[in-house]
Amino acid sequence: MYKSVWYNSLTKPVFAPPDWLFTPAWMLLYLLIFISLIVYITSEGENKKSGYIYFAIQIILNFIWSPVFFLLKNIFLAFVVILLLDIFVILTIKKFYSVSKIAAWLLIPYLVWILYATYLNLGYFVLN
Repeated sequence: MYKSVWYNSLTKPVFAPPDWLFTPAWMLLYLLIFISLIVYITSEGENKKSGYIYFAIQIILNFIWSPVFFLLKNIFLAFVVILLLDIFVILTIKKFYSVSKIAAWLLIPYLVWILYATYLNLGYFVLN
């Protein structure tokens, strides 16, 4: 979507995936994220407000990462955003787990993927 000549000119980190992998991976991850939220919403539990707040913050961070990296071409700021994203996904998982183990487990592939993306972002920063 935002990829450009600039992105294609960057030195890629070791273990960078092929570009075609991102679309199907994110489609699956967004489906799991959505299902997780539905499970959390429909689960019985008290004090769910912080889970909604953590979820909202991590979704906002998720959506701003791409423009920061690809449009602003600010690899360092994108790295800061993704570190915050890592933290808020972990907080979301912890809170979701206290209400619904299923909702929490559905977010684990997302966490693994963004930790991998954090490695890639750091690699782009160091190499470029």
